[in-house]
Amino acid sequence: MAHTAPNIVRDIMSRDCYRVTGNTSVTNLVKGLALHRLPGVPVVDDRDHLIGFISEQDVLGKLLESAYLNDEPPLVRELMRHEVLSVTPAKSITDLAQEMLGTKPKVYPVVEQERLVGIVTRRDILSAILQMRGGRH
Repeated sequence: MAHTAPNIVRDIMSRDCYRVTGNTSVTNLVKGLALHRLPGVPVVDDRDHLIGFISEQDVLGKLLESAYLNDEPPLVRELMRHEVLSVTPAKSITDLAQEMLGTKPKVYPVVEQERLVGIVTRRDILSAILQMRGGRH
């Protein structure tokens, strides 16, 4: 059976991906990011619709401030970004790789019919491009 190289996001996305809601505490978010080794994650509502994105960078300053002031850490909804760059499962891997060349996110939520169906990371894209070239990863 010949293995074909991946060419669209659906071929390489992580389907069972870590996600948070707006009510997730930043403490739990940071633990989850460390556990899943991700720099950021999608924020969803109770129907799994994508409503935002939050990264380590988004929480670092606020977490430092709350530690300094001995306040409760904030909730995700207070710090998340509402404008989210997402992709569809049918997007070409090479097109997404081109877009990632700039200062774009390292993690893209994958959305189909407004619902979060997975994530794709820069590392996923790098591995896919190696496979396309016939290299080992």
